[in-house]
Amino acid sequence: MPNTIDGFLIGNAQDEKNLTGATVIICKDGMVAGVDVRGGSPGTRETDLLNPVNTVDKVHAVVLSGGSAFGLAASSGVMKYLYENGVGFDTGFVKVPIVCQCVLYDLPVGEKFAFPDEKMGFIACENAGNSFEVGNFGAGTGATIGKIKGNPYTMKSGLGYAKLFTQNGIEVAAIVAVNALGDVYENSKIIAGCLGEDKRTFADTNKILINLKQEKKWSGENTTIGAIMTNASLTKPQMQKVAQMAHDGYARAISPVHTTLDGDTIFALSTAKVEGSVDIVGQLGALAMQQAIVNAVKSAKSVENFISYSDLISKQ
Repeated sequence: MPNTIDGFLIGNAQDEKNLTGATVIICKDGMVAGVDVRGGSPGTRETDLLNPVNTVDKVHAVVLSGGSAFGLAASSGVMKYLYENGVGFDTGFVKVPIVCQCVLYDLPVGEKFAFPDEKMGFIACENAGNSFEVGNFGAGTGATIGKIKGNPYTMKSGLGYAKLFTQNGIEVAAIVAVNALGDVYENSKIIAGCLGEDKRTFADTNKILINLKQEKKWSGENTTIGAIMTNASLTKPQMQKVAQMAHDGYARAISPVHTTLDGDTIFALSTAKVEGSVDIVGQLGALAMQQAIVNAVKSAKSVENFISYSDLISKQ
């Protein structure tokens, strides 16, 4: 299991039968945070307060989850857990936990309609620690990719993670749940995505788009959601810039990406422990995100009729 950067706790909770889940990132002392929403169909909570002109300068948790807009309920459980543990912004009357969230659409996956709720959010917090599972866990439980031709040609994806270091002590990590319309690339080659008619090779989503004779209507059942974590001490505006730069990792590993049918969102979070450069952290964030996306598909396991990377490779 991967390890977090010191100061961050990550926990997963999931419904393995109905294939949905939530991932929580906690920093009880608070995190300097930014966000960049690029997809055309986002589902978010408390992202406005991360605008650099707004007052709140730290958040206590970020939730990544399935369930589409229904899944925003998971944050209520995170709020409850943090409140009960004395974590939050001290108003003088009560400590109010600041919890941000983004969601992906996984509702058609699984045996029946289900979504992350308050209980699941609370359990994810109870499970939070310095190490955690990737693949079919948390927000990646119901994640799939390559959806342009529909479910028969769609592959299983999951939750991914990657961490990088510099010689002077800066650490940058990326966590991501990949639920994209497009295909995932490694070294400029498709490794997961929309399958061809033989279900063994790739159709190539970009080729499908190029060869369209007339425009079709596709559903917005997509979205890649993630977060960059660092120990570098950066300001709130700088963390927004890191979130923006990290989207380069999306563009390097997923194509097409940032469509009107995706709700692509990235948070950037800092414990502010060591001095750091926004450009270095942003560049490492993009690299880590690119690697985390590949990790997400390589860590996934086949479920229902959604084949995973590892099982597809074994057939080739």
